[in-house]
Amino acid sequence: MKIGNVSLPSPFVVAPMAGMTDTAFRRLVKRHGGCGLVVTEMVSSEGLVRGIDRTLEYAEYTEEERPVSIQIFGGDPAKMAAAAQIVEGMGADIVDVNMGCPVPKIAKHSAGCSLMREPAHAASVIDAMTKAVRIPVTVKMRAGWNDASRNAPELARRVQDAGAAAVTIHGRTAEQSYKGFADWDLVAEVAGSLDIPVLGSGDCVEPQQIVERMRYAGAAVPGYGQVDPEGRRSISGVLVGRGVLRNPWILAQATDIVAGREPRQVTRAARGQFLLDYIELLLNERVNETKGFRHVAPGTDDRLTTDLQPPTARGRERWVINKIRALCSWYSKGFDGGSQFRVRVNSCESISQLHDIVDEFFFAPADATTRPPLACGA
Repeated sequence: MKIGNVSLPSPFVVAPMAGMTDTAFRRLVKRHGGCGLVVTEMVSSEGLVRGIDRTLEYAEYTEEERPVSIQIFGGDPAKMAAAAQIVEGMGADIVDVNMGCPVPKIAKHSAGCSLMREPAHAASVIDAMTKAVRIPVTVKMRAGWNDASRNAPELARRVQDAGAAAVTIHGRTAEQSYKGFADWDLVAEVAGSLDIPVLGSGDCVEPQQIVERMRYAGAAVPGYGQVDPEGRRSISGVLVGRGVLRNPWILAQATDIVAGREPRQVTRAARGQFLLDYIELLLNERVNETKGFRHVAPGTDDRLTTDLQPPTARGRERWVINKIRALCSWYSKGFDGGSQFRVRVNSCESISQLHDIVDEFFFAPADATTRPPLACGA
């Protein structure tokens, strides 16, 4: 699969999720295999252009994550073009435009899914960006603003004509948010009408569902993105969001199924080790990292290395605990005793206590003394 001139080793992609898919999490998912592309948390074009510290942090990535796409949001063509140039200057492989976020604080500023209400203006944003950078520009959108305006097919055609290299369709409307079900018929309709790759998103929480969505939408697995005798292109890939939060191995397992293998089994202890590794990576962010380890906005290395760290060790611990709390609201679903585990995580007060909670829940007493050591910092 290719997006513009960027070759992806797999058609399965980690979707951008604000507050969740940080660089440490993306690295760990990538290490388990099956991931063809990672997309950063969405980044404000205004913040990138103005050099706002916290915005710059969201755009960070490491070499291990490649190929990587930085997703930006905004509604002003000139600022989006300038932000795309910053993304290109950071060395990212792809710049993605968020036209799917239904959150009011984003949509009310003519950004996110509100751009779907102005297809001509949305296309002008893509036109400005593709003229400003050489890397591929992609778009993530929804089915439409609401059921009365399911205009993804029209908008997808417009952004393709404006120069977009690929489009992702989340099969729900903004009004639906994450309720109901994603419309994969619509995804297939868009894929069949465009000349560029079309990826789908929505309702993939099991590896078999990822493969089934590909087949359901007309893809000849493993021949993703093929063109049929009538010249229609099939779906080229799948973005997975909440499914990766529940199961970071889901993309690797889907890859196993496509290859005709039984999906790899993930032990309870392996799931516990993932959490411990994630804790360790978070604790060691910006600690003894070599220069250039993180790709950051040009000219901001020193500021990012110092000003963005939690100010004290205690502040860093609290930050890590809060990150684990957010992940565990998804990660422990479906486990016996999962709700009690979440209660304990939500009430813990220290990293050592968090380690104990993870050990007790994921490792049998015999395993807890022989589990693999924590991953080293970066």
